[in-house]
Amino acid sequence: MGLTIANGYTDQISVCIMFESPDTCSGEGLGWEMMGWWNIDPNDSKLVYANDLEDLNQYWYYYAQAVDGRTWTGGGNWTASVPTEAFDQCFGIGVSPGVEVDFRELDINSYDDFTLTLVE
Repeated sequence: MGLTIANGYTDQISVCIMFESPDTCSGEGLGWEMMGWWNIDPNDSKLVYANDLEDLNQYWYYYAQAVDGRTWTGGGNWTASVPTEAFDQCFGIGVSPGVEVDFRELDINSYDDFTLTLVE
């Protein structure tokens, strides 16, 4: 069970996710947890969250960038600063140095297990 990101693109991609997690990130984190970076080669996939999804949230957020510069971003609704190295932290806490990313919304409906394939 969990959230898997698959790379259907021609170059390696790097992915980070954000999701509502009030038990883990209440207070300064505003109830949101962020995790990343997973490097995923073409035609490969990574399990980025290993628990039942729907039990936590229907809506998840992700950002991805390919080696060639292609990005998968949102519409400007969920911008956050994230570390440039691997991380698992609450929103807005201890990000230095960081990079601004624009998360895209993912509706998993009522699934406990979901695979998102990133393509052109």
